[in-house]
Amino acid sequence: MRAGDKNTFDCKTALMGDALDDLVALLDLETIEDNIFRGTSPEGEGRERVFGGQVAAQALMAAGRCVPPDRPVHSLHSYFLRPGDPTVPILYTVDRIRDGRSFTTRRVVAVQHGEAIFLLSAQFQDVEEGPSHGLPMPDAPSPDSLPTPRQRVEALIAAGEEVPPWALRPSPIDLRHIGEEPWRRTAEPRADASKQVWVRADGELEDDPLLHACVVTYLSDMTLLPSVMIPWGLTWDGVAMMASLDHAMWFHRPCRADRWLLFDQESPASGGARGLVTGRLFTQDGDLVVSIAQEGVVRVTPEWWEAHRPK
Repeated sequence: MRAGDKNTFDCKTALMGDALDDLVALLDLETIEDNIFRGTSPEGEGRERVFGGQVAAQALMAAGRCVPPDRPVHSLHSYFLRPGDPTVPILYTVDRIRDGRSFTTRRVVAVQHGEAIFLLSAQFQDVEEGPSHGLPMPDAPSPDSLPTPRQRVEALIAAGEEVPPWALRPSPIDLRHIGEEPWRRTAEPRADASKQVWVRADGELEDDPLLHACVVTYLSDMTLLPSVMIPWGLTWDGVAMMASLDHAMWFHRPCRADRWLLFDQESPASGGARGLVTGRLFTQDGDLVVSIAQEGVVRVTPEWWEAHRPK
């Protein structure tokens, strides 16, 4: 969309929806049978495939429904196997792998059209005391000093810049990018391949640790993979395909998804049309609460590769 487009007003209005309630509803899975749950996808978004953060969060919710509530999740490891179909429900089957004295392991398979689209293994642990440390939080401007997503989009529209349709959708997550958004980054290539963004649920959530862990899982897939583009100075115009392959998370300490978290990200390596990204979530008090790692497919267009490939 550009300034002056007849849909500009509608785009601004769309940004005002209460998308967080919709996300909470998506995470409230329907129980079909013991260890079997059904989830849906948002309607009317026009997505070609299910957002990876959604299926990961729903799978974690299914696993957590089969674990005592006083045993919170401490880690998950997952694989995206096939693109999800947003027009049909997703069936989540939970395998109760192990129930130990202090640790519980669950495996979840997400199925559509008779085929597995996603695989998750998660571990849950009794709350225990012990020595604690964490890397220091990097310097970053306050989230309140950064423009909201709506302010950024409205400024771009007013300046006559193109805005991708998905940037106009209501979002349950408040993202405050430090620097330009990855889809319009114009800086020169940078070897450090790092970026930062403040994130939080766009509203208040109930005091349910599993819900907060699931919302953090959802938002953890929103901004990671574009970090792979930084060392090449790559923009979306040169990307032919980008999709998550696997996703791992370690929950070091409890945290609230509706409070500001600094998402510090970097891409240590890429090659073979794949890129690896790691991330750390810090509270505003500086506590490292979650570590994340993800690898994804990043394919470039033949035209871009021909112009930039090493000679």
